[in-house]
Amino acid sequence: MFLDVGRKLEGYRQRVYVERAQPLEQYTTEELYARFRFGNADIKYIADLVRPKLQRRTRRSHSLSVEQQVLIGLRFNASGTFYQVVGDNIGVDKSNVSDVVKAVSIALASLVNQFVSFPNDVQIAQTKHKFFTLGNMPNTIVVIDCTHVHIQAPHERDWEYINRKGRRSINVLLVGDADLIITNCVVKWPGTVHDARILRERVLHTEGDSAYPLLPWMITPFLAASTPAQARFNTAHCKTRCAIERLNGVLKRRFACLNYLLVEPQGACNIILACIVLHNIATRRNVPLCDDVYDPPEPFEEPDQPLAFCQNEGLSGRIVRDAIVRHYF
Repeated sequence: MFLDVGRKLEGYRQRVYVERAQPLEQYTTEELYARFRFGNADIKYIADLVRPKLQRRTRRSHSLSVEQQVLIGLRFNASGTFYQVVGDNIGVDKSNVSDVVKAVSIALASLVNQFVSFPNDVQIAQTKHKFFTLGNMPNTIVVIDCTHVHIQAPHERDWEYINRKGRRSINVLLVGDADLIITNCVVKWPGTVHDARILRERVLHTEGDSAYPLLPWMITPFLAASTPAQARFNTAHCKTRCAIERLNGVLKRRFACLNYLLVEPQGACNIILACIVLHNIATRRNVPLCDDVYDPPEPFEEPDQPLAFCQNEGLSGRIVRDAIVRHYF
């Protein structure tokens, strides 16, 4: 019996493997910072953190190593570009890039409790001193603000994500210290949700801005200062609160993907959490911030009126704020 092998192979297409880039070997430290936002040692450190979740069971020669997966995730976070472009740069198919970005984001997001935590007693004393040095505001532990991360239109409940500017977004609450470390965060609310409601759902001892309720443990500025002392208080408050604005700027500048995410809300939340974890890693490891990408701040808008939890809390907050003005300003 004879087999027509040629006929059998007519419909067979030989698999062609594209040679993958080796960034850790090819690029200088400066080039790694520019493309991935981290240096060689930092990337290996991150790879070790997520290795238990990303280690491939297969030993096939063309499977992606943990380091390669991390590089793909970091490249996407740093550039915010299309999966096809990321894949072309590293030599990986677009569909693989999508899967890897998702897996790396989930792996990093799972570390949020390890890298995002409220300061301990020793750190609180140091943080109070740093904030006082920064803006002459006494007894400040952390500052708080919300920022919107724009996303594509979801397939379900689209209207919930349209914020007051008419864009679809995730409203992210960030809490930070004087060193621009994120000490707490809430990453789950659609863009229609007001900042004060997010705070109400996640009560924290923070200093906020005038879009938040004035509480005994969260001090907001005077909407209209009526005395020189109140004006000095507002100036100090503004200087202190600049820390959270700088933190938000650094976060979005380092990870350009946060300007606009072409993914569904849950995927967006995982990517945002991953970037928050990476931001704290970069800050604690003194990773320099590259100057090649800059995300200008959004135009200032007058905040909504504060939403108090109840009248008693608003009253007690004013008593505390007035006492601070009398004793320090």
